[in-house]
Amino acid sequence: MLERLKQPKTLWKIFGTFVGSIVLFFLLVRIGIFGTLPSFDELENPTANLASKIYSADSVMIGKYFVDNRSNVRYEDLPSYLPKALVANEDERFYDHSGIDFFGTFRAVITLGKGGGGSTITQQLAKNMFHNRSHNIVQRIMQKAKEYVIAIMLERRYTKEEIIAMYFNTFDFVNNAVGIESASRIYFNKKPKDLSVEEAAMFVGMLQNPSYYNPRRFEQRTRDRRATVLRKLMEQGTISNAQFNDLKDKHIELNFHPETANDGLAPYFRMILAEELKKWAKENKKLNPDAPEYNIYTDGLKIYTTLDSRLQKYAEEAATEHLSRYQGVFNAQFSAGWKPWETDAGKKILETACKYTDRWAALKEQGLNKEEILKNFKTEKNRIKVFTYKGLKDTTLTPYDSVKYYKSFLQIGFMAVEPYTGYVRAWVGGPNFEYFKYDHCNVNTKRQVGSTFKPVQYALAVDNGWSPCMTIPTGPITINYQGQVWQPKNSGRYGGSYPMKVCLAHSINTAAAYMMKNFGPEALVDLSHKMGITANIPTVPSICLGAGEISLYEMLTVYSTFCNAGISTKPQYLLRIEDKNGNVIQNFTTEMKEVFSDNTAYKMCEIMKGPVSPGGTAASLRAYFTPPTDVAGKTGTTNKNTDAWFIGFTPQMMAGVWVGCDDPLLRFLYTSTGQGGRAAMPVWGMFMQKVYNDPKLAFNKTAKFFTPSDSSLIKNFCTDDNATIISGGSVGNFGQVDEETPDSEY
Repeated sequence: MLERLKQPKTLWKIFGTFVGSIVLFFLLVRIGIFGTLPSFDELENPTANLASKIYSADSVMIGKYFVDNRSNVRYEDLPSYLPKALVANEDERFYDHSGIDFFGTFRAVITLGKGGGGSTITQQLAKNMFHNRSHNIVQRIMQKAKEYVIAIMLERRYTKEEIIAMYFNTFDFVNNAVGIESASRIYFNKKPKDLSVEEAAMFVGMLQNPSYYNPRRFEQRTRDRRATVLRKLMEQGTISNAQFNDLKDKHIELNFHPETANDGLAPYFRMILAEELKKWAKENKKLNPDAPEYNIYTDGLKIYTTLDSRLQKYAEEAATEHLSRYQGVFNAQFSAGWKPWETDAGKKILETACKYTDRWAALKEQGLNKEEILKNFKTEKNRIKVFTYKGLKDTTLTPYDSVKYYKSFLQIGFMAVEPYTGYVRAWVGGPNFEYFKYDHCNVNTKRQVGSTFKPVQYALAVDNGWSPCMTIPTGPITINYQGQVWQPKNSGRYGGSYPMKVCLAHSINTAAAYMMKNFGPEALVDLSHKMGITANIPTVPSICLGAGEISLYEMLTVYSTFCNAGISTKPQYLLRIEDKNGNVIQNFTTEMKEVFSDNTAYKMCEIMKGPVSPGGTAASLRAYFTPPTDVAGKTGTTNKNTDAWFIGFTPQMMAGVWVGCDDPLLRFLYTSTGQGGRAAMPVWGMFMQKVYNDPKLAFNKTAKFFTPSDSSLIKNFCTDDNATIISGGSVGNFGQVDEETPDSEY
């Protein structure tokens, strides 16, 4: 009898010990004995990599920075059948358990997984968010235990709907599609809420094994898996029997849009912005002193910029339209017998470019010397696809000829800025970002600016009391400076005196030199710095003709002083940065500084109307753009037609263009094709035409420049005789316009 009583007691002791051990084990897991668990704060803010999004001022997402291409969506943004399909196929008792389905776990153990897995949606979420998969049995047991604990913690912190949304947001659907938002866009070019029932079923089917059920590689097995999901939806009444029969064998019609960090508008701008944001992240720590600095690739930041997606699109179109045509004009020089690559300088450029290729590094790793590598580059022909403006072209080239081919492309820098705010509305840093990575807009990319610098010299004279109607001698001039002699040349004839307004219209070199002689280079350099140039400008007389190397970014800062009533306005391209929850981290404002009076600025606006008027260096502007009431600008062409410039503005928009090749060796042989009015200005004109023709942008074609403090300037600016001269009455006296800039050595 006693033995009978002892036996159940023993069994109960064993059972109690077993249960107690399990409870103790999970308590130890909970307090972190077997590894730390996420805190409540971490549960509220999971550390899964989240792509940062870049937005334009008109609320268009223009690109992303990411490690994992993932963006979050809310439960409300999911189509109703997507969560239903998830629950029906992955966790039927999801709404009845608290993170762990003990029945499902028991079934999985008894059937060794053949009757279905035991993991709930919440457990799978825990695994997606906090753990890497392990194949070690001991580690796997510990990981599973942690998943149980984290699942319970998640259920206590979030609603069922939030857990479903988080699960879809963290799942990797392969093909660089992390999360349902990215997956919907990449596979079907849709937002999640716009998914059809069969598309939603495909994604739920992929949850079992996204690589195995990859619709791009295995359509039939993916379709079969989709049919299983659809059957579950039919059984629960979400879709009808007829719908199931119509959809179960339907072809998977993908609209595949692969995404990289380069996709989207303004890739050059986003590249430069990324570097700026990295500096910002180092200077602006998170509120938590123990937290790391911001990471633009993983923190899910929302970056709001000043770019306008519509203006950016027009800028990219204008650049492509012009370059696709003008590249042929440039290439004609090679066909005519020009052989710059056969010179010593040309060979050196090509050899240096070859050294930066992966092929050169690979051959060097194999032990080849310089001569052997060069021989390989010049003799080893390969079938490749090369970039053209008409699309990729199949051809056979040696690596050496391939480098030569890409080095011969014209490059471009284009920026459009709103004058009164300084907001950058468009940024085109090159002809095609996939093939040409170097940006030509940013402050660190400097080129000789040529005659686009002349307005600074004119502004110095005007601010010191010279009238735009004052006549300037245009004959030969000699300047002695610090023991050296400088004698600038005109492209056309010398002689005669003409109003300042006319001299700038025809870009007469000796007229600018005459002003330089009166004020000196020190005063000009000082003014240029006040107007926004940070570059080192040589203090020599020839700077009045643009001998210095300055960035397009800084030149637009200079020109803003004219169209913004004497206030230098630094181009601004950031509005604000928000964290992933929408909290504003930082707002950004435009840097402005008053340089001279609005009266001086107004006079300069009037003077700078000359180059775009009939007979001016940019008179052909009207072939591309029907300007509003007021438009002003200046062309520029540097030594040997190496750099072509045009910077112009209307009352509502300012923009600058540079066109040339990366290597100064490559240039236009003739000023007739290489001058700023031909090689650069058309881009400006085509862009402005697109902008002003778009009624949604609401640009005012009758707008005029600002009203100066001295209202008498509006009526009594210059005589009608001067206007006649500008319209072409004296063009013959000048002959060819002056666009070539002398060397800085004088």
